[in-house]
Amino acid sequence: MSRELALKAKLTGLLLAAALLLPLSSWGETPELTIAIKNHRFDPTEIRAPAGKKFKLVIDNRDPTPEEFESHDLQREKVVAGNSKATLWVGPLKPGTYSFVGEYHEATAKGTLIVK
Repeated sequence: MSRELALKAKLTGLLLAAALLLPLSSWGETPELTIAIKNHRFDPTEIRAPAGKKFKLVIDNRDPTPEEFESHDLQREKVVAGNSKATLWVGPLKPGTYSFVGEYHEATAKGTLIVK
């Protein structure tokens, strides 16, 4: 094998190895969104997430009473005890608007997830 051909083969091997390892470097980059529940309301009422990417949604219930996070759009529901947190994994999602409510206080606990 000529020296030039051997060099091309090594370079090709290095590029292939780098391409295979690239997705591994993005594993630790999972977005984390946090919403609080205060006075039976979500804060903030609107959150944003990247399209096509799984993310961690932390629900921080700062009220002394439990609340059920519910979203038919996201197909998720989770009871969060008073003065505690819960975590949901969501996505990847297509761009769009997804609504959620606090089922125990639907009149006041409403929110929207915007995915772009």
